[in-house]
Amino acid sequence: MLRKGIVIAALCLLPAVAHAQTARGPFELTLGGSGANGPNFNGFTAAIDGSIGYYFNDNLEFSARQSAAYSDVAGRSWDASTRLALDFHIPLGDQGQFVPYIGGNIGYVYGDAVHDTFEAAPEAGLKYYVNASTFVFVSIEYQFFFDKHSTTSAFSDGQFIYGLGIGFRF
Repeated sequence: MLRKGIVIAALCLLPAVAHAQTARGPFELTLGGSGANGPNFNGFTAAIDGSIGYYFNDNLEFSARQSAAYSDVAGRSWDASTRLALDFHIPLGDQGQFVPYIGGNIGYVYGDAVHDTFEAAPEAGLKYYVNASTFVFVSIEYQFFFDKHSTTSAFSDGQFIYGLGIGFRF
């Protein structure tokens, strides 16, 4: 009889434990990076990305992002972008560990190898929480530019940006 009471008490506590595991703070920090070089190792490209975000609720996040890239493949150049984003998250899984999102960003692209210009981008991604506050993510966005030097339409003159990184909710 005592064992049955302990099991029933433990089962009654499961919803509270599950909620405690999915309760996450309103702030988010992400970090990512990439690198590439040719087959002869005669130059390389490296990039870093970071963002800080704020969740208005479990689904809506506003974030500021910074990216910087260096390349010495065809001459040395530094390029960067600063963007503001708004994303809608859809927590899935029994503890909300899978979180696909969709949204958009707007910002400014600048540097040596690009015309300094404003950009906008639809974006999507997936976050996977490895514990209550740490996740890994993949993302994709299509940046299109408002470059006055372009002879084509802004949307067809864009570029895909892929991301992979780690993030923290606090």
